[in-house]
Amino acid sequence: MDLIFEGIKKAFILLFTLDSEVIGITFLSLKVSVTATLISLVLGVSVGVAIALSRFPGRRILVSIINTGMALPPVVVGLFVTIFLWRNGPFGFLGILYTPLAMIIAQAFIATPIVTGISLAAIQQLPEKLRLQILALGATRLQMVWLLIREARLSLLAAVMAGFGGVISEIGASMMVGGNVKGYSRVLTTATVMETGRGNFDVAIALSIILLLLAYLITLFLTNVQQREKAR
Repeated sequence: MDLIFEGIKKAFILLFTLDSEVIGITFLSLKVSVTATLISLVLGVSVGVAIALSRFPGRRILVSIINTGMALPPVVVGLFVTIFLWRNGPFGFLGILYTPLAMIIAQAFIATPIVTGISLAAIQQLPEKLRLQILALGATRLQMVWLLIREARLSLLAAVMAGFGGVISEIGASMMVGGNVKGYSRVLTTATVMETGRGNFDVAIALSIILLLLAYLITLFLTNVQQREKAR
């Protein structure tokens, strides 16, 4: 218990003294995860809505693949992104392995199936007659899609929260493609693992508390937006 209290004390010290390394790690964590979540939002909602509104052979198989992807292990994503970005890999010429950009790519691959699956389910939950009514009123197909997205916005905000939660807390892919380089690609999760390995449990607990606080504040913001939308 003393170790936990020491970690909490250390967290407050690091926060209130504005430790430059911790602040840098925190902002990088936020930058990487928010960027990956935004990418997954664009891709996931687009693909989810397109599949929900389409009927084609093999659709159920594709949906099952997406649902499986929602539980995609981060280390598997990290492995394949590393292979593709390795110097002898297909995209090795880009030279972005062990950079924040590589971490964003890996996290986007993790979050996109989550956002896609929830978006798909959200649009499918809407009554099919609603689409026909919108079209009957003279709306174009693009306008219909936009109105359906607005109608499902509460579930889509839940998709954003799930996607963000999936990437801000992951460690495997970030460690593999980012390299945990001090001052460059070290984020809260990789720093926590490193400090634990060194036996600096007070610092590891402090970093964990900062990570939890960061995740809570972002989720709180999105929840407030969601509940305001619900009240309308």
